Amino acid sequence: MDVALLRWPSEQPRRAQLSHAGLPRLLVVEPEAAPPLSADELEDWVRVPIDEVDFEARVAGLRRRYDTHLTRSAAAASGVDLCPGPVLDADGVLRLGAGWVCLPPVEARLAAALLDRLGVVVSREALSRAGWPGKVPARNSLDVHVLRLRRRISPLSLVIHTVRSRGYVLEVSDPSCP
Repeated sequence: MDVALLRWPSEQPRRAQLSHAGLPRLLVVEPEAAPPLSADELEDWVRVPIDEVDFEARVAGLRRRYDTHLTRSAAAASGVDLCPGPVLDADGVLRLGAGWVCLPPVEARLAAALLDRLGVVVSREALSRAGWPGKVPARNSLDVHVLRLRRRISPLSLVIHTVRSRGYVLEVSDPSCP
């Protein structure tokens, strides 16, 4: 797919047409004009004069985003989930999308308990039983291990929220998946 080049602001009507059609576009902003505000992943802009390396990088980025957009759209139309939820294997490897992280045993057990109730509060007591079966850990031990787990899983776009006086909730922070 070719990326459409548009002069900004003189080609505003064409920009609207391409946006409606879901096509990638690179706006070439005139020196005196302010760039447009846009949250559309299929749109980017450069200011003239254009450095060739910057121009090629912007076009390549738009092409990649367009390909990803098409893949997600086709998968959604066919009912395929490209990014299943987080999965913890028997070796303590937590995966989400293309990302993964290896967890130590206690953190893997805590993650398993949180994953069993993804998006729901898991009590401190339930986490303590999961992390230290048959033992009662010090209050601080659970807090320290949850802190370490938070740090390990953050690159996967997973977050653990504290629910004061109740427990913790594991959530996917970026539903589009990494």
